[in-house]
Amino acid sequence: MTPYRLALYWAPAGDDPLHARGSAWLGRDAESGAAIAQPAVDGIDLAQATDDPRRYGLHATLKAPFRLAQGYAAARAATAALAARLAPFDLPPLAVHDLDGFLALRERAPCPPLHALADACVSELDAHRVPPDAAEIARRRPERLPPAQRAHLDRWGYPYVFEEWRFHVTLTRRLDAAEKSVLMPAVTAFLGDAPHRARRVAAISLFVQPTPGAPFTIAERLPLRG
Repeated sequence: MTPYRLALYWAPAGDDPLHARGSAWLGRDAESGAAIAQPAVDGIDLAQATDDPRRYGLHATLKAPFRLAQGYAAARAATAALAARLAPFDLPPLAVHDLDGFLALRERAPCPPLHALADACVSELDAHRVPPDAAEIARRRPERLPPAQRAHLDRWGYPYVFEEWRFHVTLTRRLDAAEKSVLMPAVTAFLGDAPHRARRVAAISLFVQPTPGAPFTIAERLPLRG
């Protein structure tokens, strides 16, 4: 069965400590689909603060979720062909950052191969994307986007691509200052040294959403073989 939407993501390997710690922070394992007990944070409803990223699973976006024009098998084959041409590479250490009000893991040093991977995922899978409808465009509030992001939304269905793309593993919804003052040290302590460990970007992870509104799960990790 073709899923409702497909996304191309980076996700830590299943045996990476970041997968376990990050999934526990969000309250769900995107690999198994299982709910996980979240840590207690004084004065904060962590389930509510992580509701949106929990639905998508622990990941960094390479190509944002899209409806499939040619079915899952065709998109999978195109992604596998792309992955076969690309070589694995080292991911810089990660750290918790405030990203426009959201807490997210970001790389601590520039990583050109990471940006090249995201660019390739956006452009080379575009033939498999059904363009967003008017309601999907409206949810992006295009009138508030700067010209470059609006142009990307019109062309690629997502505003944050190419020069507007930033690697990030989202850990919370947008927070106010009081929430941030509590959750920034809490998530940093909870993740411990897992974000800082050496790791390779060795696969493109295919995340699927079976029906509208359903959580995303990992369907496959397609290894980079170049």
